[in-house]
Amino acid sequence: MSAPILSSLAPIPHSTDGIYEELKHVQRTFGYLPTMELERVAGKLKLHKRDIHAIASYYPHFRLQPPARVEVKVCDDMTCHLRRSRELQKDLQQQFQGVSKENLIIGNVSCLGRCDQAPVVAIGEGYYDKASSEQIIPVVKEALAAQTFDDEKGSPSPQILEKPTRKLEIDPYVGHSPYAFLKTFAKNFAEDSQRKGDELLHELETAGLRGLGGAGFPTFRKWSRVRGWPPGEKYFVCNADESEPGTIKDRFILTHLPHLVIEGMILGGLCVGAKQGYLYIRHEYKDQIAILQAELKRCQRERLIGQNILDTGLTFHLELFVSPGGYICGEESALLEAIEGNRAEPRNRCPIPIPPLLVDEGLWRKPTVVNNVETLAFAAAIAARGAAWLHTYGENGAKGLKFIGISGDVRQPGIYEVPMGIKFKDLIYGEQYGRGIRDNRELLAFAPSGPSSGYLPASMADLPMDWKPLQDAGSMLGSSAIVVCSDRACMLDMALNAVRFYRNESCGKCVPCRIGSQQMVQILERWTRGECQDDDRKLVNELSHAMKFGSLCGLGQILPAPIQSVLHHFSKEVDDHLLDRKCRAEICFREGRR
Repeated sequence: MSAPILSSLAPIPHSTDGIYEELKHVQRTFGYLPTMELERVAGKLKLHKRDIHAIASYYPHFRLQPPARVEVKVCDDMTCHLRRSRELQKDLQQQFQGVSKENLIIGNVSCLGRCDQAPVVAIGEGYYDKASSEQIIPVVKEALAAQTFDDEKGSPSPQILEKPTRKLEIDPYVGHSPYAFLKTFAKNFAEDSQRKGDELLHELETAGLRGLGGAGFPTFRKWSRVRGWPPGEKYFVCNADESEPGTIKDRFILTHLPHLVIEGMILGGLCVGAKQGYLYIRHEYKDQIAILQAELKRCQRERLIGQNILDTGLTFHLELFVSPGGYICGEESALLEAIEGNRAEPRNRCPIPIPPLLVDEGLWRKPTVVNNVETLAFAAAIAARGAAWLHTYGENGAKGLKFIGISGDVRQPGIYEVPMGIKFKDLIYGEQYGRGIRDNRELLAFAPSGPSSGYLPASMADLPMDWKPLQDAGSMLGSSAIVVCSDRACMLDMALNAVRFYRNESCGKCVPCRIGSQQMVQILERWTRGECQDDDRKLVNELSHAMKFGSLCGLGQILPAPIQSVLHHFSKEVDDHLLDRKCRAEICFREGRR
């Protein structure tokens, strides 16, 4: 249910991140958001104080109370959890148990998008990869002893920033200046927009390009729908708010292929008739923000964006929008609400047939395309090379290329460009990919795409990475965030970890998700203690049904996936906990378990 305060929340028409920049400036100055400063910002922006407070209290990036001198936050989501981040956090808490809360807080943080470097610890605004007690304890001691501490320092840029060891097949501009196709397209489009737009849409349709952020919606249908609206106010948005555990591929693409993402946005904007675009990126991606800022300046210098592109009379403005935080911002309607200057709560939507309502009533209720980073990069590549190029790749009957992230209990976590249809066992064990299970353990389970895809047993690793085979298996291709669990993992514990993440990230707007997620966590916590009430299993199924069909957005709808997959594929493990108080991995039933 929506909080009453939202009924009077005044959006800031056609501004982008003005309200957020004001609040960020205050927080940089004071360390938090004092009440008097919130009142000052409200006056400056001509908003009611309650509207400013509604924003400040919603986003996790903002603080309404003075923080501790040093804040240590340990990621315990999925991959970091597999890499024993919980034990790391307990070690740190024990080491500094005598320090007051005014000086030190040690807590959790939601997935930081560095899953290939797990476990990850944030100290202030600095991130520490492959963290250990030996690494973090001296840093915390230094921070506590210092009068001033650089809270943005951390590990050196992770391996994801290094040049790929292999040529990326997607990039048509290897050895050449980028944007070559765009320069030709813009001039031809200015002369005959109908024909060139139709040709571009035809290539996307022939290539079979689908939304690669998880939804899989045909790209050409979104673009065609917005293009079909009469000329007027339209928008084109890139969703780079990559926040689900295990999902790290977009960060790689933004690092190494920013030109393709931006070219895809410009091509899309021109094709559909949008004159304004926003590239929405999570604030934790500092390196990528800097890369994109530099690339946008390059585009401005070369007159590829803005007014009168390349003297064609065409216009497309493109801005970078840095998220104020929160996993829910990855839901496209919540993302649009954030750009408008509101709380990032998903919009009320009826279950109408495709195309989605947001295409017609998107940003400021105008026709809007929202595409994922990888989708736009492939759109640019297809435009430059044609659909036939993409179809030269693929295995086991599938066609195309895909970026994936492999993390968890593999020897070589990372981001890879792979043919569609490749088998999961090849991704997990292949020498050029995961290189097998770390510590010489056995494969127990894997998530094809983070917690939203649920868990599949090792016996299904022969499945091809393709849309329909995964759907038939009760899972999904999603964003291809492959998380591998060795036989030292407890699958009931992993289900609880995933459901707890969704519970923590729920915006709380709708009852099924807000109440259902908390109830689900409480049940699973009991189960990991070997406690089961008579109607628990029935209640889990009822909650799953209510959330799947009653939640406003994908977060609540897919929240049951982790536990339902464990109940289906790992029922013996669940029975061992509930009937025999036995955990095969010896993870549950420990003293002090949360």
